[in-house]
Amino acid sequence: MANPSRRARRLIPLVLLLVWLGIGGTLGPYAGKLGEVATNDQASFLPRSAESTRVIDAQKAFQQDETLPVIVVWTPDGGGAATAHGDAATRSVARLEGEPGIVGAASPAVPSRDGEALQAVVQVEPDLGDRLPDVLEHIEQAAGQVPGTRAQLAGPAASQADLSDAFSGIDGLLLGVALVTVLVILLLVYRSVLLPLVIIISAVFALSLACAVVYALADRDVVRVDGQVQGILSILVIGAATDYALLLTARFREELPHHPDRIGAVRAALRASWGAVVASAATVALGLLALLLSDLTNNRALGPVGAIGIVCAVLSTLTFLPAVLVLLGRAAYWPARPVRAGDPEAGHRLWHRVAERVDRTPRRIWAISLAALLACAAFAPTLTSKGVPLDEIFVNDAPSVAAQQTLARHFPGGSGNPAVIIADADRLDPVLAAARDTRGVASADAVTASGRPSGGDPKVVDGRVRIDATLQAPADSDAAKSTVARLRSAVHDVPGADALVGGYTAQQYDTQRTAEHDRTLIVPVVLAIILVILVALLRSLLMPLLLVATVALNFVATLGVSALVFAHVFGFSGTDASVPLYGFVFLVALGVDYNIFLMSRVRQESLEHGVREGILRGLTATGGVITSAGVVLAATFAALGVIPLAFLVQIAFIVAFGVLLDTLVVRSLLVPALARDIGAVAWWPGRLGHRAPVQGE
Repeated sequence: MANPSRRARRLIPLVLLLVWLGIGGTLGPYAGKLGEVATNDQASFLPRSAESTRVIDAQKAFQQDETLPVIVVWTPDGGGAATAHGDAATRSVARLEGEPGIVGAASPAVPSRDGEALQAVVQVEPDLGDRLPDVLEHIEQAAGQVPGTRAQLAGPAASQADLSDAFSGIDGLLLGVALVTVLVILLLVYRSVLLPLVIIISAVFALSLACAVVYALADRDVVRVDGQVQGILSILVIGAATDYALLLTARFREELPHHPDRIGAVRAALRASWGAVVASAATVALGLLALLLSDLTNNRALGPVGAIGIVCAVLSTLTFLPAVLVLLGRAAYWPARPVRAGDPEAGHRLWHRVAERVDRTPRRIWAISLAALLACAAFAPTLTSKGVPLDEIFVNDAPSVAAQQTLARHFPGGSGNPAVIIADADRLDPVLAAARDTRGVASADAVTASGRPSGGDPKVVDGRVRIDATLQAPADSDAAKSTVARLRSAVHDVPGADALVGGYTAQQYDTQRTAEHDRTLIVPVVLAIILVILVALLRSLLMPLLLVATVALNFVATLGVSALVFAHVFGFSGTDASVPLYGFVFLVALGVDYNIFLMSRVRQESLEHGVREGILRGLTATGGVITSAGVVLAATFAALGVIPLAFLVQIAFIVAFGVLLDTLVVRSLLVPALARDIGAVAWWPGRLGHRAPVQGE
């Protein structure tokens, strides 16, 4: 009769496998349902306490019905005067009144100063959701009935429709690209049939659980999800779960020849690797949670959602994967040959040669690596993070961008995106005078009961009035942001006016300043979190400081390369204000992952074989698996590039390139060479730091 404890050991993997099969089967659909609780409203991306955000709340009182404007712009075919088409343009949009989704009457068509274009504003319901594209198509068809002209749609509603279109199908497309990429890489690297499939299934189960948890929380307004957070969650979970799985399966393969049964090999692999996996996950999860300190809503949204994804990835790696490995044993690696006992170099001959080179000339290797990283880092100050211009938000040719460019050519640069001033009604005249006298302001008028500037008495709500100030410069330009700063100074100086300045340009200005503040606050917090975790894991102080310094240098070097690539390859004139912070959190936290995998193994080997031999054995044993993990993670983040938004393309490049740089240079050469050159002192004040050197060290 079988031993009860032995039966229990065999039963536990089966139970775990059934639990995860139930999770995958029951919660899997939630990966495609996050879009139901996601919002892509641009206003939700703003700083919570900024002046422009307060203006959004204040200006709602001036709208009988909350609306979203669509700016229709007509230009004559072949150029020439547009004024002759004014009456026909006005009639074309006037017919829209009362149509589904349309609020009120459209404004009359107004000619540009050069007489070569017309514009009118149509208000639509703000919560049309999936119906918005149909309503916009109806408006475009009506406006297109003006003979001899071309009609285009610009403004917030058109931009929101293009943004929703960019994120449409994100669930299937992004996940499919990421999974296929990971599967191909794993098949090429490991030449195994079952192992890549097992790892992919483990990652998919982790994502299913994460999406279900996030869906439940978002549905109850505990967390907020938008298209960017949704895309990053999928990539983060797939990449992290694959990385942790590779570390565990590689260690299991090493342990198989040393144990008589699969259960013993799995237990040994878990004992040897769970600490590194948990510590690595903690650095990423806590680094993401540090984003809760941000004043930007989308940053705060990513923090808890990303941390939930990382926790689910760890749970899958440490429960589902060991259960499958117990059931499959050596078959998981078929048709690859198993590792032979007593051959520490088996499967690692390339990395054994790298380790020997590091051992022979450590100082030359770390000096060359350090010089290369510093050379790349020298270009980091040229990376501008003042925001992405409107015509670069979408990587492809979005209709709203083309329409906005047409609008900017014929009307004042800020047409369609005025600065919004909210002030006390009894101080209207001096506020108007201050606004009109501000350099860079083309015009300023109080909004009337019709909802449009000028043409009647100002509308007063609770003793406050709204003024729309059209800027001379394009709304997304640095000149416009400077004008907003001057405008705020001017109207704030009007005694008793209690004036606030908001609008699109003010929102961009506030977002940029808030992002700069967030970087100053969050970067030291993330570094401190990582340092504490490394000290606890490695029982050392100098080694964690060394690792944090190297991954920080890797981040700065990546920014330097990104500055060159963005400007001269992609043609971006600027980066999103949140890109440097996102890049820092992902690169530093994920970069430390690989150093944790390496140095935790080095420490294990050093305690048994001495510091010098420990570095050689650690680098040899982990070189292949960590490089594979880095390539997989870089490829999964690169998959974000399938979404045609500049922000995600920029994040994709920074993380993908930075991970490869960290994996191939920092972790493979710089850190081992520095540790070899410094010797046991690098582990001070831990036990290894006081260990007497063995012969040859």
